[in-house]
Amino acid sequence: MSLLQPAKRLRLSSLPSPAAHCRRNVSAASAASTNPSPPKQRTWLRVTIVTVAAAAIGAYVRYEKESSTATLNPYTFTQYELVSKTPVSSTSSIFTLRPVKPGDNDAVYKDAWQRGLWSVQFKQPQLQIGRDYTPLPPIPAARLEGADPYGEVSGYLHNLPTGAKLDIRGPRLDYILPADVEEILFIAGGTGIAPGLQAAHALFRNNNKRPDLKKTKMHILWANRRREDCLGGVNDSPTGRSSAGSLPWWKRVFSTNKDLPGIEHAPQTTFTRNPTVRYLEELKAQYPGMLTVDYFVDEEGTLIGRNSILNFTKPEGPHEIQKRSASGARKLILISGPDGFISYLAGPKMWSGGQEIQGPLQGLIRQLDLKDWSVWKL
Repeated sequence: MSLLQPAKRLRLSSLPSPAAHCRRNVSAASAASTNPSPPKQRTWLRVTIVTVAAAAIGAYVRYEKESSTATLNPYTFTQYELVSKTPVSSTSSIFTLRPVKPGDNDAVYKDAWQRGLWSVQFKQPQLQIGRDYTPLPPIPAARLEGADPYGEVSGYLHNLPTGAKLDIRGPRLDYILPADVEEILFIAGGTGIAPGLQAAHALFRNNNKRPDLKKTKMHILWANRRREDCLGGVNDSPTGRSSAGSLPWWKRVFSTNKDLPGIEHAPQTTFTRNPTVRYLEELKAQYPGMLTVDYFVDEEGTLIGRNSILNFTKPEGPHEIQKRSASGARKLILISGPDGFISYLAGPKMWSGGQEIQGPLQGLIRQLDLKDWSVWKL
């Protein structure tokens, strides 16, 4: 607060002599020199105490960070090493990673696989942005599938040399598989197949633990832009193969039967299958009759349509309807892929309160009006 002081009364007097003025100045100077100044020692003491305290706090924080990030966790980034990169096609690769420091990561992986579908987040250090990637089973080390080498984070990963260090945090649980699920239709677009491999791994492992329950069946519809993305894949259901009627009119007129995709397949060997297709074939061999896969390729004119979905979801006669109703088991449609792919099939996901939510069911699946089937957009 500022106060206005009253003016002092002035008294007229004769000017002092120069000698007297000098004496007063000398006296004032000598008096000022006798007043003690703030000791510099106290200032240096305070600086020293603050410096030591800051160093101690920094060392403690560094120790806590190093000790806490040895194990993968959702809150802080853990350092992993890039072991290898396996090209799946010209646009995607499988990255194999291992933690730099020993930690209890096996327990983290085991818990994540038991709970459902999960992902981890990579950090691009220059731009300080992150992107989620899906681990692939099995996991002697973390195996993740990444696409779009021209994206910010994916481009960064594709350009890393073997032995490079990466920052990862997770796992982030994307979906919990119900324990009573009996049938799953998994519709994947591109690298959206990775959660499908997770689902198959989790389902069939649980089936082995529950021999008294009915085995869960899973059918995958996998769409890709190019054949190289699913090289070696052969459809398990005849209806999954494309026909002349699914092609543009000009291809139907000017193409021969040999040129129509799905009509004739060249013999496939393990040497012509990409790693994802090879893993799917291994799953089918390990769990016969439980997993089937149909492939769709844009450049070949094959698309996922009404019949592709209805062939797996529609009951086959009154007896099948009664049997499905009596079982009471859950039937799921899981959709994974680019945003446009998900929107076409089931409508877009939405944002509410800063979180991504499912949004209403729309698109092709809503038009089919499937009874007793739950839909989840990954």
